Amino acid sequence: MPSSHSSSSTESLHEVLKEKSRDHSDVPHTDTIFKQPISDEEQAKDVSEKEQPESQQPVNPMHPSQFPDGGAPAWLCVAGASACMFCSWGWINAVGVFQNYYQSGPLSDYSPSTVGWIVSTEVFFMLFMSPWVGLWFDNFGPRSLLACGTFLHAFGLMMTSLSTEYYQFFLSQSICSAIGASMLFGPSMTCVMTWFLQKRGMAMGLTAAGSSLGGVIFPIVVSRMIPRVGFPWAMRTCAFLVLGLGIFANLTVRSRVIPTKRKFELMAFVRPLREVPFALVAIALFIFYYGMFLPFAFIVADAVRHGMSLTLSEYLVSILNAGSIFGRTLPGIIGDKIGRFNTMFLFALLTTILIFAMWIPANTNAIFIAYAPLFGFASGAAIGLTPALIAQISPIRDIGTRTGAVFGISSIAALTGTPIGGALVERDHGSFLYAKIFAGIACSIGTGFFLASRVSLVGWKVKVKV
Repeated sequence: MPSSHSSSSTESLHEVLKEKSRDHSDVPHTDTIFKQPISDEEQAKDVSEKEQPESQQPVNPMHPSQFPDGGAPAWLCVAGASACMFCSWGWINAVGVFQNYYQSGPLSDYSPSTVGWIVSTEVFFMLFMSPWVGLWFDNFGPRSLLACGTFLHAFGLMMTSLSTEYYQFFLSQSICSAIGASMLFGPSMTCVMTWFLQKRGMAMGLTAAGSSLGGVIFPIVVSRMIPRVGFPWAMRTCAFLVLGLGIFANLTVRSRVIPTKRKFELMAFVRPLREVPFALVAIALFIFYYGMFLPFAFIVADAVRHGMSLTLSEYLVSILNAGSIFGRTLPGIIGDKIGRFNTMFLFALLTTILIFAMWIPANTNAIFIAYAPLFGFASGAAIGLTPALIAQISPIRDIGTRTGAVFGISSIAALTGTPIGGALVERDHGSFLYAKIFAGIACSIGTGFFLASRVSLVGWKVKVKV
């Protein structure tokens, strides 16, 4: 009997323990055992964070989901930036008129190569100032840059209207005006990139189209007004036009990036060159610019040498830039569809082919007139698409510095390209053949480096959007 009573007691005890193991309500939870006491302040903070709506959470304005890709402020920024490009690159695109006018007018005692330094130095300073303009933009934003740029550009052109000596043209047009143009060009392109992501190529193309429009209007204004009112008032008219458009840009161009104070560090411009795609883009643009600017500088003089009348030849630069309006707009739209690196390579290749197939053998009015808009269309991507390429492989907050680095490097080619072309013309006894061949070779090598930059990103795959 005792043994049976003992076994039944044992069984009942086992049953109780099983029930207890199933019921967790009377066993303390591990979190309750190990969790430290929480203060009232921490509890309140915890509750407030949970209850805070997502709209009040801090948002990174540069997150891909935050780009407006449209809206009134964004498109006003594009309009103002296009006005900046009209005044900066649009003015630079008219250099062919000045090269021809100075050689046959006030500076006829100087060689084409020497006169070419006025034109090339103007392009050089506009690009060479890009690193400092980019740093200024990153530190203080676009407002002060646009104001100073408008004043310096207009003031330089006013002083050019009073110039009669070589050094006066050089100081006013090549340095003062060019530095002002650089201050308009740099922030305008960078600001647009902060508003657009999916439509960035199209927005940049529309912005760059302003430079082509300026390249159409400025040559006509200068060449038509000089015989009627004289060179001084032609330049003053251009200065007033720059002043008006600069004021419009000051009112409309905005950046979504909050300025960040940074000290000038040379390594900030050198460090990106350690990245293979970035370095290849910089090299490509540097070499490509050696060839690309020569038709802008010499097409008028070359056409006159082959029998074109002065009246008709003065329109060649405008015709070239008219073609460039589409060349700086369409590549951006195409780039958004098939990839910007793909588009840049194709248009650079087309530019090279046109130099060898049309400009080198050109000897009649028909060929020159046909070549000008086609070259303008093909070469437009080198201006309109370059900032978008840089933005694609750069952090958004470093765009100002990195764009400045690329254009700063390219300024060396812009400075020396036209004088080299002028020296080749002199060596060939006034013929432009050597200069044309030099332009074609430079564009060929530059196109090869654009292809290399694409390959460095995705390899040799053809059907890849990049």
